[in-house]
Amino acid sequence: MSFKLTSSAFSEGAGIPIVYTCEGKDTSPPLSWTGAPAGTRSFAIIVDDPDAPDPAHPKMTYVHWVAYNIPATVTELAEGAGKGAMPAGTSEGLNDWKKAEFGGPCPPIGTHRYFFKLSALDTTLNLTKPTKSDLETAMKGHVLGTAQLMGTYHKVK
Repeated sequence: MSFKLTSSAFSEGAGIPIVYTCEGKDTSPPLSWTGAPAGTRSFAIIVDDPDAPDPAHPKMTYVHWVAYNIPATVTELAEGAGKGAMPAGTSEGLNDWKKAEFGGPCPPIGTHRYFFKLSALDTTLNLTKPTKSDLETAMKGHVLGTAQLMGTYHKVK
């Protein structure tokens, strides 16, 4: 069985519903996964947008969510988990708003892609409010597998 990340709110490559964006409730969508590799001790999730600020001329990857030490027994994150309802034992790092929570899609121009990347790790990590870069450095040599889900968003208003 392959490691797979899905959402009941949107499918791979499809539009992310407005409720999960800055134009809605700005809360994290429900996520679930199957097929975690043997030996998984924890999960980490990074959500980012490589199309910032303009998909026609991207200049940076904007980080929307950093979470780690999600227990290996967990196979889903409920809607809104990224706003203070993460499973016990989970820690969150800093997004590019300098907040330890989910920040929803809010593209200034055009349609952006949002990558939800879940990594299965062979350890738990001893970090305090890491950035995406800090988390990626700490995960080196510990990633057993990665599952990814990509959704898109274009501001309505």
